[in-house]
Amino acid sequence: MTQATQKLTLEEYLAYDDGTDTRYELVDGVLVEMGAESSLNLDIAFFLGLCLAQMGVPRLHIGFKTLIAVDSTKVTAREPDLVVHSEASKRAVAAEKQAFLQHEMPVPLAVIEVVSPGKPGDQNYDRDYIEKPKEYAQRGIPEFWQIDPARSVVSVLTLKGSSYKAKAFRGSDRIQSEQFKQLNLTADQILNAGV
Repeated sequence: MTQATQKLTLEEYLAYDDGTDTRYELVDGVLVEMGAESSLNLDIAFFLGLCLAQMGVPRLHIGFKTLIAVDSTKVTAREPDLVVHSEASKRAVAAEKQAFLQHEMPVPLAVIEVVSPGKPGDQNYDRDYIEKPKEYAQRGIPEFWQIDPARSVVSVLTLKGSSYKAKAFRGSDRIQSEQFKQLNLTADQILNAGV
């Protein structure tokens, strides 16, 4: 659902407040309402954040809903479910008024998305499986996770050159991550948020 017909700048978008808890994405200069997150998506992101903290990732390096500027013909910034900051990206974000990694800022270690339901050709599918991998790869983010409860798969995409190489994990497969080598979780544990 589009909120406004007047095109906004990035600065106007960042300052925008309509007095509600509605989340918007800036698409081609227009505010587009983002749907409410499912409780499972939120549970998965929270569970994974807790696991990473228990594994030794500094708590302050785990960011929920951090905006990341991307190079796209339409979208100005993405808002992944979970960001694991590098030392440099955490320092950069901490110095800002908002949790927003602008183009000139260092990249995080990993971006984790719990993908929305959809099939090839659907807006949700194309955004999560086609657009985001290109955008995050262009930013040089070393690792990008796609957690897909509807397809029962966790994909870990590792940046190789200018694009990602994906490895899919299902069921009792142990997740393998170059950024988090000591991670000891299966795909099922993540997809079920540890339950």
